[in-house]
Amino acid sequence: MIAKINGFALLGLDGVPIEVEVDINNGLPAFEVVGLADTAVKESKERVRSAIKNSGRSVPIKRITINLAPADVKKEGSILDLAIAIGVLTASTQLQAELSDIVFLGELSLDGSLRRINGVLPILISAMNMGYKKFIIPKANQLEASFVQGIEVYALENLKETVDFLSGLIQVEPVKNHDYKSLDCKNIYDSDLSFIKGQAVAKRALEVAVSGGHNLLFVGAPGTGKTMLAKCIPTIMPDMNFKEALETTKIHSVAGILKDSDGIVLARPFRTPHHTTTNVALAGGGQHLKPGEISLAHNGVLFLDEMPEYTRSALEVLRQPLEDGRITVSRANGSVNYPANFMLCGSMNPCPCGNYGSAEKVCTCSPSQIAKYKAKISGPLLDRIDIQVEVDEVKYTELTDDSESESSKTVKERVNRTRAIQRERFKNDGILTNSDMGEKHIKKYCKLSKECEQILKNAYETLHLSPRARSRIIKVARTIADMELYDEIKEQHILEAISYRHS
Repeated sequence: MIAKINGFALLGLDGVPIEVEVDINNGLPAFEVVGLADTAVKESKERVRSAIKNSGRSVPIKRITINLAPADVKKEGSILDLAIAIGVLTASTQLQAELSDIVFLGELSLDGSLRRINGVLPILISAMNMGYKKFIIPKANQLEASFVQGIEVYALENLKETVDFLSGLIQVEPVKNHDYKSLDCKNIYDSDLSFIKGQAVAKRALEVAVSGGHNLLFVGAPGTGKTMLAKCIPTIMPDMNFKEALETTKIHSVAGILKDSDGIVLARPFRTPHHTTTNVALAGGGQHLKPGEISLAHNGVLFLDEMPEYTRSALEVLRQPLEDGRITVSRANGSVNYPANFMLCGSMNPCPCGNYGSAEKVCTCSPSQIAKYKAKISGPLLDRIDIQVEVDEVKYTELTDDSESESSKTVKERVNRTRAIQRERFKNDGILTNSDMGEKHIKKYCKLSKECEQILKNAYETLHLSPRARSRIIKVARTIADMELYDEIKEQHILEAISYRHS
């Protein structure tokens, strides 16, 4: 008898339908899995055999052939264990039920229990868009699945419970949907802008960057607070809406870093890879084409502390996603697209010793050493960083000042107000922030007066700016105008935006 069971595999962030065909025939006992399966899938036969036996059922002592169709799609991981086990039980007539409309997802333990799997959320969304409405998944994935509306999901503990449910011996209620709006999205970070003394210019630049989603680079001597400022960025970022949360959760689910206790990503990501990180770790890829740090920072922040310490090739990986908001990962075994719309924040010293330009400390670096140090960040990459601000040394009187500084909560309220203006402006354009604007949006929403054009022209010629730098100055000026509730960009907005360009 042949049984056909619905399963799914993952290809990047997309679910691919897999039909698990099970054929049981007389002949020498064997258990074969065919259909371009990787090692983890081929090993499923041992997990399935033990799980069926320890669930009170039996594996026929016959020739069992499992075909995973379509045969030209590579199947990875253990996500098809449950579908294979149900197929064996159905083909051997130990389970008699109508299964054509059910999708089975789950890894089996040897005792028959269902283990948590990665990528449930993107699979459910993809399957739902293809018309599937009924799913059986591991109990450990139920929170993640509860945020997908319009489908029936049954979260079960083990294979025996699954068989009893399908046979009608027990009743199981589908997973109850959760409302994202009712979840607590409190600040989970220890940092706060009120803890930072002085640095008024850097704080202002930080607020401008977050308000418009602009990339940001802090340049300053060691110990001036660059890292501390960067760690405050998540505390003033606007809360994610449901669509952003789903996008972020899909990536984290595929990567296997989603917290079981939440089921969905509530706070915007803040990724801080070490400077020894590899190109693959940043961009993504590897044997299973997993998302990298760039994609894990989607809808959040990617912070590169001491940017010149990263390898040149690793930094150049950032160029495409900074322009496109997506990254294409191509390897010998395939190619996938991952979203990568993040805010880049970097920090660096002005020179190798860190004292260049200091009024109090002596720089020991030669001009060639300083030039070589700065050249570690390429011109094209630096050109994509909208705001480049110097972080000054803090005086002792500022450190001991007991006056209360503005808190992250207060700044976040202004950021939310500015982001609301942008959402309303771009509601029909498919973008969210000023930093996402293309040339057609700049032409439509950033009309400049003759005075503003003259200021911009002088800066363009004096600072030897590129056309890209000019566009980014206009985007930053648009954000500053929004922060001050101006419909039009004024001269002071252009001047402030230009002051944030150091190259």
